[in-house]
Amino acid sequence: MSKRIDTGGGESLGANPFDTLSSTGLPKAQKGSSGATSKKKPKAAPKKGRVELRREKSGRGGKTVTTLSDFATHLPLGELDKLAFDLKKSCACGGTLKGRTIELQGDVRDRAVAELEKRGFQPVRAGG
Repeated sequence: MSKRIDTGGGESLGANPFDTLSSTGLPKAQKGSSGATSKKKPKAAPKKGRVELRREKSGRGGKTVTTLSDFATHLPLGELDKLAFDLKKSCACGGTLKGRTIELQGDVRDRAVAELEKRGFQPVRAGG
């Protein structure tokens, strides 16, 4: 014989658990305020780490490629894949994700640096 639990609801589910609390001693809310202080600084994008940007030609049949490497290891591959997709759109070029390195077709370092800074990365130009 199994014990059955009543799931009908009854009176107890309709009761407000905060009815017994009182608001005496609490500060009054200001008009038009959501309770937060009004002198907050705009929140900067969280720092996601250092990224190296290189312009490479060797071993690619003379084609120029911008590589982004040395991403923080805590970034999952799914996030890197989304970043590669967004970088390809903002730089108006093709590209791919190989391992933990993003390759963008052409010399698009300036546009890639601007986009990475917006997203909270610290881009560093490496090489020539």
